[in-house]
Amino acid sequence: MDTMTLWHLTGWEFAALAFAALLVGFSKTAVSGANTVSLAIFAAVLPARASTGILLPVLIAGDVLAVLTYRRHAHWPTLWRLFPAVGVGVAVGTLFLVWADDAIVRTSIGVILLLMAGVTVWRRRRADASDPPGDDGTAARAGRVKARSYGVLGGFTTMVANAGGPVMSMYLLSAGFRKLGFLGTSAFFFLIVNVSKVPFSAGLGLIDGRSLLLDAALVVFVVPGAFLGKWAVTRINQRLFERLVIAATIVGGLQLLLA
Repeated sequence: MDTMTLWHLTGWEFAALAFAALLVGFSKTAVSGANTVSLAIFAAVLPARASTGILLPVLIAGDVLAVLTYRRHAHWPTLWRLFPAVGVGVAVGTLFLVWADDAIVRTSIGVILLLMAGVTVWRRRRADASDPPGDDGTAARAGRVKARSYGVLGGFTTMVANAGGPVMSMYLLSAGFRKLGFLGTSAFFFLIVNVSKVPFSAGLGLIDGRSLLLDAALVVFVVPGAFLGKWAVTRINQRLFERLVIAATIVGGLQLLLA
């Protein structure tokens, strides 16, 4: 059956989803966090809960392209430090989805994203003020606490609304990652995490044959978005890159709160 008929989509609605898929490709290879706009488009065109399951394979396609592009720049010690906490966040997010309605999900994620953006801006201004560093033991403990906190939040937000990108973006920026290291580390992170979410989403009934049929039509648009992002990222300096990531996070949080 044709996916347009299957999902009762108009031409304009499919065009909106195709643009959102293109934006996923762009965000995965250029400005991480920008795909919160895609999340909002999917939730506006499709039923909000179902949209998270339909968007997930599109995100995985973007993750694969990002890994192929930036695989040499990943920082694996950071990834191993994050994964245990992310697993906890995914489990909590799965339980949350069992009872939470769409309004609660949107509000919760929107508040988290805005808080993360605010904390990141505050931390960067504090760093610019050149505060004296603490001892190595204190710094190491603070780093572990930060990794666990962001990891749980990232797992939770990525499970309930595919909105973990901005949370991890804030963590990687706060950890001082440069542009390529940022993109390479986040590419592997989200490929692994998003693939691990598939059984949970299928178990919740958010992925089925009909959703995969629509995904097959939309994944085509991820590829040109990824190439556009790869072209753009070489033309964006580090400071502008950081500002765009933070701005995308704030816009995504506001969209979820105001939708």
